[in-house]
Amino acid sequence: MSPLLPRVSARPRSLRSQAGRLAVGLAFALTASVLAASAPTAAAPSEAGPHRPSAAKGWFTSWTGSQQGHATKQLNDQSVRMISHLSQGGDALRIRLQNTFGETPLTVTAATVAHSDGGGAATEGDPVPVTFAGSGTVVVPAGGEVWSDPARLRTAAQEDIAVSVSVSGTVTAGIHNSAFRDNYLTPPGSGDHTTDASGSAYTRTTGSTYLVTAVDVHNPRLRGTLVAYGSSVVDGTGSTDCGPGCQRPGENLRWTDFVARRITEELPADRQFTVANAGIGGTTSAATCPRTDPSLRGLDAVSRLERDVLALHGVTGVLYYYGTNDLAAGCAADQILDSYREVFRRLRAAGIEVYVTPITPRPGYTDQNNRDRHAVGTFVSTWNSCAGTCDGVLPFDQVLRDPLKPNGINPPYDTGDGVHANIAGQEALADIVSLPMLAASASR
Repeated sequence: MSPLLPRVSARPRSLRSQAGRLAVGLAFALTASVLAASAPTAAAPSEAGPHRPSAAKGWFTSWTGSQQGHATKQLNDQSVRMISHLSQGGDALRIRLQNTFGETPLTVTAATVAHSDGGGAATEGDPVPVTFAGSGTVVVPAGGEVWSDPARLRTAAQEDIAVSVSVSGTVTAGIHNSAFRDNYLTPPGSGDHTTDASGSAYTRTTGSTYLVTAVDVHNPRLRGTLVAYGSSVVDGTGSTDCGPGCQRPGENLRWTDFVARRITEELPADRQFTVANAGIGGTTSAATCPRTDPSLRGLDAVSRLERDVLALHGVTGVLYYYGTNDLAAGCAADQILDSYREVFRRLRAAGIEVYVTPITPRPGYTDQNNRDRHAVGTFVSTWNSCAGTCDGVLPFDQVLRDPLKPNGINPPYDTGDGVHANIAGQEALADIVSLPMLAASASR
């Protein structure tokens, strides 16, 4: 092992996880020169530059949480500790902080990464400092983002890490609403607690994700990043539902999490991918649906494609799961298909393969909704490639459909709202995904 890479204690893992970690370790001897070459070239922290990292190979986005608005309560000279579940690990990390919806610059006074202890806000081992263009502080411009330098922390597939950020002044923080787990904040005015291994200072919890929107891993043996792109059915609504009166938050049971676990367990070492979830609940594919909630304007698939997909690293494939909200918001087939074609065109121009699911069931579809749904489904299914504009079909509509009520979800998979799949349904969706099909998107 390179002496530059610190050993970080890890809790006991299964033999399978240990074997996977050993394989990772054999592949990941990262020298100081490689880390230096992959560090961002950015302006000084006080300047409003984008702070984007270089396009050096070996970096893949392993976790995402797309910003969709700002928190109802401001941050004030305090720290946040966000828990990110990595789909794959590596020998170094870098993080993205965003101020997408901010109207004033965001001053970050410190940031760290660490292994989560799995039981709350505490970390396993001391947090590792994160820098931005060589500085421990950075200013994120209003509407902007920054990527960090590489931080030397070894991680494994399916591991939770704690990303801690301290902010100065009064901040309107950008958030992803639905973390489906607890994240942590210190009280206002408490200052910098990013280096605390103890979680005792983090006395407040939130079900949202603040500031942190992506985590990259450095792992040259990975073959790509698969981005799941869609609305609440991607975001994870229903993934904590284990039956009446039963909830399992924080256990990473979205269908995308199950797909990620299948990849690590079923694909060979030379066909491993990260899986990044870029879902936002309530969003539509088309920007023109007349009944879209005003708070979701600008979050349609076309408008946020650059920020939430194309700006990520190592992306080779997108799992596209949109449409049911479009119908509910008054869009017709032509509007939906126009957005599909535009998104698919831009993705394929970037060398990214696209896998699409037909629109899934929902109670309350009108006759016209069903005609439009049929038209979209016919387009998606033509040649199993969206008439040559995508690269494959994910038959999620068939998995979820109630055999007796085609507009409803099969009762064993239904959360009760007829729209979202429970944990059993999430796993069923993941089980229908063809991993060899997704592995075909590998370009490295």
